[in-house]
Amino acid sequence: MTFPNVPGIYIHIPFCKSRCIYCNFFSTTSLTLREAYVDALCRELELRKDYLGTAPIETIYFGGGTPSLLTTEQLSQILSTIHNIYNVEAKEITIECNPDDLCPTTGEMPHISCARLRDLGINRISIGIQTFHDNLLTLLQRRHTARQAIKAVQNAQAAGFDNVSIDLMFGLPGQTLDDVKSDVDCALSLGIQHLSIYSLQYEEDTRLSQMLQDKIIAEGDENLSRTMYEHILDATRQAGFEHYEISNFALPGRHSLHNSSYWQSIPYLGIGAGAHSFNQESRQFNCESLKPYIEGAKNNRIPYEIEHLTETDKYNEYVFTTLRTCNGLRLHKLAQLFGTARKDYCLRMAQKHISLGSLVLNDDTLTLSRQGLFISNDIMSDLMYID
Repeated sequence: MTFPNVPGIYIHIPFCKSRCIYCNFFSTTSLTLREAYVDALCRELELRKDYLGTAPIETIYFGGGTPSLLTTEQLSQILSTIHNIYNVEAKEITIECNPDDLCPTTGEMPHISCARLRDLGINRISIGIQTFHDNLLTLLQRRHTARQAIKAVQNAQAAGFDNVSIDLMFGLPGQTLDDVKSDVDCALSLGIQHLSIYSLQYEEDTRLSQMLQDKIIAEGDENLSRTMYEHILDATRQAGFEHYEISNFALPGRHSLHNSSYWQSIPYLGIGAGAHSFNQESRQFNCESLKPYIEGAKNNRIPYEIEHLTETDKYNEYVFTTLRTCNGLRLHKLAQLFGTARKDYCLRMAQKHISLGSLVLNDDTLTLSRQGLFISNDIMSDLMYID
């Protein structure tokens, strides 16, 4: 599989009606500043028009938060600004949506119309479902039901979306193997093109981690989580899905163009409070606060921090991102980018995992084996370089 070399724009929409217990992304449940925030997004797009140079923009991604809490008029304002300022040759425009926000046609406020999203040129929709079991949705404090989740997929398809992705999670407290099997079966039965499935992580400063600390919940069994992932690998392969990144599965030709750029170190522009940008030399981190961000945009100065990447940083990121994908780590490219000494180091550190069968060396490329998927972080850590 060949991943495209396409720069993209990420738009962060931080608004949520309620906060899920596991989420540590920057978000707010205060919805009063949406209009002012959209104006600030458009101003930042103007201020940073030179960040990606003159290369055409081929992907646009609305993430969050909950982008489906914006009106179609607000989404149109953002997209019009991008088209007016940038050289856009969009192959993929994605929006993340909550299931209970979507309706098939116009005139059903406060929901957002799938048909209107299509009219705006959005051609890919990513629906955050997490599970089709109502008891687990309640635990996660998701605001939709399993029935609404199924209906949301059907609404998107009825409106003409032929590139639909859904998110699921496994390893949830109290979740059984049968729960995961039925989640995957339900997802695949809906005729979707893409599936992202994430293992639950107990991130710091989340309600979930506090519940674990207070012993309200117990962490899932590691062996059970492995069995769940094994089933996911088997079921998606049998359904014709390609496992193109550790947590992502797609029908042929339907992998996420935008997210693939992250794993191939392609530059991208991140717009919005809390958004990150990358130009291969540095990473920029916008402030995670609405009012300073909005005021900064009004004064033509977006508050941000910047991290300049050393050669070691770039090498380590190359190892971490490429090994996540089915394309793997190309040793000749690593040598071109960082020199033969770093390539030799990487290959030397990989030998242990090659001999154990967790890494596969095929000609010039290192890839994770199936068993290597379960210890991927350890493998990547071993191949990284410490100054």
